[in-house]
Amino acid sequence: MSYINLPLDQQREIAAIDVRALEAAVSRCERDEQIAPIYALGLSGCGEFIASEYRAFERALATHSKAKAHAKREQTRADVLRAGSNLVHAVEQMQEHVKTEQEQAQLFVVDDQIMVPSRFSSRLTVTVCYRWRPSSDAQWAYGRTVFAHDFTRLPDYTQTLSRRKPSAAKAASDLQEKLYREWEHLKMQALCAVRDFLRGGGDGADIPESFAVRASQYGGGLNNFSCRFWVP
Repeated sequence: MSYINLPLDQQREIAAIDVRALEAAVSRCERDEQIAPIYALGLSGCGEFIASEYRAFERALATHSKAKAHAKREQTRADVLRAGSNLVHAVEQMQEHVKTEQEQAQLFVVDDQIMVPSRFSSRLTVTVCYRWRPSSDAQWAYGRTVFAHDFTRLPDYTQTLSRRKPSAAKAASDLQEKLYREWEHLKMQALCAVRDFLRGGGDGADIPESFAVRASQYGGGLNNFSCRFWVP
């Protein structure tokens, strides 16, 4: 699963979409009140963002085709037009994203394929590997950095107090689940931190080999600034 990088197959599918053909297909869908004209464009392989807008357009069309009263059809038609516009804009947005990502990949790549540990302790770590170069014709340099976070278990006051104390096995399972969620959060923050540093023109040689993340002063968890190693 990719986290900050679009899979190559999705990049190819998104880049191959003819936006003018999409606009024409959306117009035919709106006229015919059915989704069939858009099938041939292959939007299903373009990732969840485009897929979600496609499903919203399909639902709007289905609702509009079932509407009978004039006032209702006016409302549902407006919904169809808005959903169709959103779908086209989603494709345009993702094509721009693909273009940007491909340009950035000429200078740096952050590997977002990170294996989940089989078991967690309160000391959570994420290792991020990356490569970079000063220009597209230079040799690649490779690096890795380890982000470490000491998880602090806080009481959950949102849970209803139970009269029975959970078994040791249940308590251990619950803790592992909390640690997993915190590790996932740490992973995303770490990946984004390395990407943002390199995207901003930072030199990969300046990324520390290890970094103890800064926990939030409000509860000791992670926030959007916890992994920004370049911030004093």
